[in-house]
Amino acid sequence: MKVCSFLPAVTQMLYDMGLDGHLTGITFECPEQALREKKPVVRCILEGKNLSSQEIDSLFSASKHQGKQLYYVDETLLEQMAPDIIFTQDMCDVCQIDTACTSAAVANLKKQPELISISPESLEDVFESAITIAKALDREEVAYRYLEGLHKRIGSVTDQLRTAKALPKRVMLMEWIQPIFNCGHWIPHQIAYAGGVDMLSNPSGDSVVTSWSKITQYDPEVLVIAPCGFGIDRTMEEIHLLMKRPGWDDIKAVKEGKVFIADYDMFTQSSANTLVNGIEVLAGIFHPEVLEIPENLRGKCRQLNFQTVE
Repeated sequence: MKVCSFLPAVTQMLYDMGLDGHLTGITFECPEQALREKKPVVRCILEGKNLSSQEIDSLFSASKHQGKQLYYVDETLLEQMAPDIIFTQDMCDVCQIDTACTSAAVANLKKQPELISISPESLEDVFESAITIAKALDREEVAYRYLEGLHKRIGSVTDQLRTAKALPKRVMLMEWIQPIFNCGHWIPHQIAYAGGVDMLSNPSGDSVVTSWSKITQYDPEVLVIAPCGFGIDRTMEEIHLLMKRPGWDDIKAVKEGKVFIADYDMFTQSSANTLVNGIEVLAGIFHPEVLEIPENLRGKCRQLNFQTVE
């Protein structure tokens, strides 16, 4: 059974569950291990370009309005791979190639693969996706073992918070800086498991542009900034855009030094495992008196030191 994954999250879950031996083709955005071992068949016109958040948003918005595709498939390479299954998605045609574009790319292949859309909206949907992936490869039992371990990790976090009688923190997690997007889909559920509440979020729904006035009125106790597709260093290049906004210094999270930059891969384009990593990191951020961030994840977030930011 040969598989192509057109989603970084699916690629990671195939590795997580030890099913990567079935994997042949991937996307240019897949995890580093996959990029070392597999061939990308999905590319993007933005590859290699160093654009600002505003430029990226404008380009995506214009392309969507004009009906242009930012992603394309190396059809010759895909023909050579002759996959039995291609995992695709229908949740966001901005962040990843979607099923419609994939269908057009495979239409002329001699061997027609099965297209399986993985489009979770909630955290539970992400967990169910692992079962869908493994079942497609006749290895459903692998997914149940995988999920059992993840649920134990979440249970450990919630049990410790419950024992400590920790009150939920008023938080906000940003998915984009310019313009500012709130968080959506499964991220509010991660926040809840970690002992927080984000009243500006959109659980099980799309993230949306959020006005600065709403944020200042909400006045979060903790602010987590994790733009989609950005690591910590890339986000730090644009943190000044937030710091220059009126009322920034008056936000409680800023006054109390509770602003954190986090790697996107714990929240967006994530596997079930990396989402649980995100819960553990958030719990350590929200309630450091109860939980420590696991040692192997401490490099995945950074507390903002305003004195070192120009």
